[in-house]
This record gives sequence, C-alpha cells and structure tokens, in this order.
Amino acid sequence: MPELPEVETTCRGIAPHVVNRTVKAVVVRQPQLRWPVPADLAEQVIGRKLLGVARRGKYLLLRFPTGHMLVHLGMSGNLRIVERREDPGYHDHVDIDFGEKCVLRLNDPRRFGAVLWTSAPLPEHELLGHLGPEPLEDLFDADYLYRRSRKRKQAIKAFIMDSKVVVGVGNIYANEALFAAGIRPTRAAGTVSRAAMERLVSEIKQVLARAIEQGGTTLKDFVGGDGKPGYFQQQLLVYGRQGEPCQNCKKPLKEIRLGQRSTVYCTSCQR
Repeated sequence: MPELPEVETTCRGIAPHVVNRTVKAVVVRQPQLRWPVPADLAEQVIGRKLLGVARRGKYLLLRFPTGHMLVHLGMSGNLRIVERREDPGYHDHVDIDFGEKCVLRLNDPRRFGAVLWTSAPLPEHELLGHLGPEPLEDLFDADYLYRRSRKRKQAIKAFIMDSKVVVGVGNIYANEALFAAGIRPTRAAGTVSRAAMERLVSEIKQVLARAIEQGGTTLKDFVGGDGKPGYFQQQLLVYGRQGEPCQNCKKPLKEIRLGQRSTVYCTSCQR
C-alpha cells in the first residue's frame, strides 16, 4: 500500500506540472472506486484553476477556488503525469486534463482508491477530521506520544500505526522505526518509557524523511508522479528480511503476524 512517503513523493512530483493550470476536461472511465466518483466532478473543476496540491495523511488534496478534490491511492494506485496522446491502460480510471502534455491520470488496479469532492472546510470532512498530527510536524513529539500511550495495552506497533494517534506511519516504516529505536513491536504501548518514546519519535521522523528523499518504497506497484519507482527498499533493515541476520547482532530476524500485518524484528536488539 502506498504510505506517507509514497503519497508525499506523488504530491511533490505532480505539483510543479499542475499548480496554477486550468482544467480542460475530466474523463472518468470507472466511477466505482472505493466510493463512487462524484457525478458532478467535471462540473466542479472544468474551467477552474488548480491553486495548490497538498497532503493530509495518505490523502492528496487538490485545491480549487470552490473546494477540494480528495484523492486516495488505495492499496496499489498511483497518480502520475502523462501526455494526452498516451493511450489509457485497463486500470487507468480517471483523467484530469490540463492540456495536451499534462494529464493527471489515476491508475488503480484494485479500485480501493478514491476521487472525491468537498466544498466544506477540510477539518470538517468525515475522512480527515479524526486524523492525528502529521509525523514530520512539531506537534508530533515525545511528550505527545508518551501522553497518548499511557495505560494503553495495545502493541506499540499497532499504536503508532493508528491514524487517530499519528497519520502515515504505515507497516513498512513502523517496522523500521521500532528497530532503529530498539523497541520490540509487541510491547504494550503503555509500558514504553518516556526516553524510549523520545527515540521512537526521532526514528519515525528520520525514517520517513529518508524514504521521502528516496522517492518512497516500491515493493510491487508504486510509482511516483513521474512514473518512476521509489528506492527506499534498498535501505530497509528489517522489513522483508525475515530469517536474514540482524545488521547489529547478526542473529536471524524473526517474523510474526501482528494485527494481520507482517512484523519483522530482532529478538535480541529490540526489547
């Protein structure tokens, strides 16, 4: 699934091509995504200038004078810039056409993504209003995470993956941050010390920042706005490396299922 670094990579990749450009046409080939594409989407954006592209959690926010288009990439989607003459593929479901050489095209093989429209303030939207702080912003710090975790019996890995606690710390990056912080992913969140939370917050910020610099992580389907894959998978220390030696102590890394997600850690280095 595209996680925060992949969505941020897409946001940064498409923005220079589409911001301050006017929508010429909208093509919806498949309206049945996770939620139906609004029937009046074309009416809302054609002839209007795109004022900005931002990200909130895993949602891309395309700002127009009268509202926002919300785009989610689902399990395996991507949003990229193509030329109008490039024939759409079977899974190319929505085009936002800004002109001959600039079409914003959503590809979504599993159709778990979304293209929505809202004219209401974003904090009031049902998909955004409950979200926790952004992990790369100052509001997300050790004091906040320590305070939220007290008396929580939930595993620390599941806790930091809860979007109500903090947005965008998906499975890959939770594995990596917990390893770097030396915290066992199964440990109850309420038992993690203030000092350990300080390390964890620092590692979450660092691993996400490094992943963004590398264009995200491509394990199967993801490509950025320019159609290129991300390269952070080459720096993964635990995720996908079950059975291989820990880079610190050389003991084999262990894989378990935690919250139905693959979880890889070192039984020696993480406590």
